Parts: sequence; C-alpha cells; structure tokens
Amino acid sequence: MIENALILLREELSSYMTALGDPASVVIENISLLGSDKDDLLRENLVISLVNIEQENSLKNAPVYQKNEISAIYENPPIHLNLYVLVSANFTSGTPPNNGYLLALKRLSLAIKFFQGRSVFTPASSTISLPAPLNDLSNPEINSLRLVLELYSLSFEQVNHLWGSLGGRQIPSVLYKVRMVTISERKALREAPLIEEIHIQTQKYQQTIL
Repeated sequence: MIENALILLREELSSYMTALGDPASVVIENISLLGSDKDDLLRENLVISLVNIEQENSLKNAPVYQKNEISAIYENPPIHLNLYVLVSANFTSGTPPNNGYLLALKRLSLAIKFFQGRSVFTPASSTISLPAPLNDLSNPEINSLRLVLELYSLSFEQVNHLWGSLGGRQIPSVLYKVRMVTISERKALREAPLIEEIHIQTQKYQQTIL
C-alpha cells in the first residue's frame, strides 16, 4: 500500500504539471542517491521520497474482530500509518538569465501550489487514468485508499538533521505528512459463533442457624 500511495501522488502531480504546460518529470526515488554514481536517476526531476513512517496512535486500539451475520472473525487489527514524504526539485538546466536553481524553485512552488489547492487524494475520485493496481476499485484496499496531505514545517536544526541523514547535499524541497495508509494482512486467526442468548442460573442457599 505504501508504494501505491506514492504512485497516486506521483501520477496526480505529474498530470498537473503537464496541464500547466510545464511537464516536469516526477519520479519516486531515494533522494539520498544525490551525488552518488546513481544520481542520474534524480537529474532534472521532481523527486518524491519517503523519509519517515509513523503509526497513527489515535487508531491503535481498533477492535480485534469483525462480525458477519453468523460469526465473529478474530484478526489482528490493521496498522494505520502516516507517511512523511519529501518532494525535492533537482534541476540543473535552465534558460538564461534563469539558472537551474531558479527553475527548481519555480517547479517546487508549482508542486506546493498543487498540494495547497488539493490536499485529499483517492483512486475513486481521480479524474486521470491511473496505472494498475490503482485503477482496480474492486480491490477493497485500493477503493478505501484515502490520502490527506499536510505541509510539515521543520526547524533549521531538523532540516540539517534530515539532509545530514540523506547525504548532506541539500536542494530545494518541501516535506508533507501524508495521512493515512492502512496495512492489513486480513488473516483470520479464529472464527467463533455469535452469542445470541445469555442464560443466567441462580442458586438458592439455605443458612442453618445453630
């Protein structure tokens, strides 16, 4: 599900950039490859990278069973995740007097504008053609996928730690908290019949006084 969440964001952002007449390539890749022998995967792209995952604590105490008409099915509750997604603009080209850095700032601004104007994404409400399996709404996991984006601001110290962990080379970027991806194996642990009636038996006790 995590990969499908990022693919959905990539497809929607890419479609938006194309509609603006600025079809910047949007890729899902590890931004820490910047400056390595594989950084050609990042060049001239808006790069979507997953930098952290946290469990949504408010939904940790979900029920451990699901009921149908005849039984209760016990299974481990699903895990609800928040994803921290970094959108980076890695552009080195440009048309004078604008250089690659200004081009990166322009395209990053467009990405922020897009997510400001539309912060909720679902495969069911998408107006673009999505790749498989996101186009399979008969799949309950795909049909229930709902992402809500929130701009996540970092302090200067946190920015320094983030880019230090990613290799130290900082480029124009913005961080979003993406709520919420649900992961479940949907594996039944056991099944039990429903309790339909409760019978209470009482017993009378006789006390003998000597």
